[in-house]
Amino acid sequence: MASKSKSEPATEQAAAEQGGVVWKEDAMRTEFANVVNVQGTREQVDIFFGTNRTWSPQSGAPVVVELSNRMIMTPLAAKRLSAILDTVLREHERRYGVLEVE
Repeated sequence: MASKSKSEPATEQAAAEQGGVVWKEDAMRTEFANVVNVQGTREQVDIFFGTNRTWSPQSGAPVVVELSNRMIMTPLAAKRLSAILDTVLREHERRYGVLEVE
């Protein structure tokens, strides 16, 4: 278990006093995904994450995707996510070259 910094409570208090954001990572999980799908309604946007482990599919064989996570968010939060991803990907392509989407 990672030890917490002695300055963490002071940092949280300072952020709270200044109206800042405190990012808590205690319950966060990290998972890999190489497949994503999205669906939405008027009230929410659902983003599905998964892993395709079918590296060389046979002709006509199904591609199997193991879904691991579903993120449900408001349309406003989805729009913010879209804007942030757009900025990050533009910078990535500026540094490393254009990403071609199949």
